[in-house]
Amino acid sequence: MSAAAASAAQESRPLIAHIVFRLDVGGLENGLVNLVNGLPADEFRHAIIALSEATSFQKRIRRADVAVHALGKRPGKDPAAYWRLLKLLRALKPAIVHTRNLGTLDCTFIAWLAGVQARVHGEHGWDIFDPDGTRPRYRRMRRTLGVLIARFVAVSRDLEGWLVDRVGIPARKVARICNGVDTDRFQPRTAAAASLPGAAFPAGAVLIGSVTRFEEIKDPLNLVRAFITARAAVRARGIDLRLVMLGDGPLRPAALAALEAAGEAEAGWLPGAGVEVAPALRACDVFVLGSRREGISNTILEAMATGLPVIASATGGNLELVLPGETGQLVPPGDSTALAASIVRYATDAELRARHGRAARARALSEYSLTRMVGQYRDLYRAVGGRTGVAA
Repeated sequence: MSAAAASAAQESRPLIAHIVFRLDVGGLENGLVNLVNGLPADEFRHAIIALSEATSFQKRIRRADVAVHALGKRPGKDPAAYWRLLKLLRALKPAIVHTRNLGTLDCTFIAWLAGVQARVHGEHGWDIFDPDGTRPRYRRMRRTLGVLIARFVAVSRDLEGWLVDRVGIPARKVARICNGVDTDRFQPRTAAAASLPGAAFPAGAVLIGSVTRFEEIKDPLNLVRAFITARAAVRARGIDLRLVMLGDGPLRPAALAALEAAGEAEAGWLPGAGVEVAPALRACDVFVLGSRREGISNTILEAMATGLPVIASATGGNLELVLPGETGQLVPPGDSTALAASIVRYATDAELRARHGRAARARALSEYSLTRMVGQYRDLYRAVGGRTGVAA
């Protein structure tokens, strides 16, 4: 095949334009990058469009042919950003536009105006301004714009049921595709951990780890309160309990202040974003995520693949991921007393940590592989890309 013919064949691959509000560290964005990296390069092309900005997180994209566009949308109403999106989509001529979460739902209409024939929308979790999915305005938006959407993707059974039963999207238009985890990158540690600061984490300490956004819906202060309580409870038994919380957000200063006020500032390490997650998780003994609401948490999946027992709030997709008494524990959202009790249970029982951690790793391998997720999206894109217009 000549070089010109090869180039033409490459360009015949359908282009998928993925629209996110902001391309930065986060579970949704992590899943998007994993998907783009994992889909067959000879079958699909990709463009990623961030309505607001794209940070250095885009460096995780391994494919050189993926263009990232940041439209610089300002807070609040910014019609000019949608005009830029319309012009960009007309120039790119994607076969499929895939929007994600409420922040980009209205871009479905722009994609329709631009003549994009196949439109997909993903629901990945809950928004802080509608944490229970009960606001009538946003339900109406989904139903109205749903007329233009070929498929809705829900990442959990909870979200799938909500779309069908409470929003009113026809079940035939909803596909459930759970997130997948890279079980090669996230593996149990095989030797003594040395990836965290030695002064903060002396040998023999039991490390409680979390990777989260420091925002209200993730409730990081609840974990800090529970840690302070649990640390006091196990200290008399000679156990040195320590806390690792990776991530950033507006509540991080409050979390640091709470540790300081309790005299436990030296027992916690909250370095913000930018720390490599995989080696940090391998240094931990237990993983905790106490969100008020959750879709399917990538960080729980990563902790499971790392071989850690998981303590999580009993909400949303957490109910699917964590098997109480087998791979971890579920506690009521916002209940710092119950969360502290679960932390104490694992901190004082190394054999339980090991047993539940092994079961969590096995479950990640059998149920939540990245290969399975990529394959399901591949089938979805093939199905909607072979049609014109909206699914009947």
